[in-house]
Amino acid sequence: MRSWDTAPEDELRRLLNEWDPIGVADDVRDEYDCMLAPLLQRLRSGADRAAIGEFPRRELEDHFGLDPLGLGPDVMATRVIDWWASTSPAGDVAGA
Repeated sequence: MRSWDTAPEDELRRLLNEWDPIGVADDVRDEYDCMLAPLLQRLRSGADRAAIGEFPRRELEDHFGLDPLGLGPDVMATRVIDWWASTSPAGDVAGA
């Protein structure tokens, strides 16, 4: 049986919960888990800041029904990319 490393998911969950655009992370720790796999997939495939930023913006609008203006999806994208660059093993990027 293979042991799965959940550290990237756990760290990304922490970042999303710190961002907490709808203000529920203290009560619902998995509220933003719907963003984990899509964001990690984009990061692992080498998506740029624009592509990473577009995803939470669309999620805020389409999934959560919110206006992203003032909720900082671009700031969050920068934090996610900086985190990924500082912690990601080179093998997690496609083609590396």
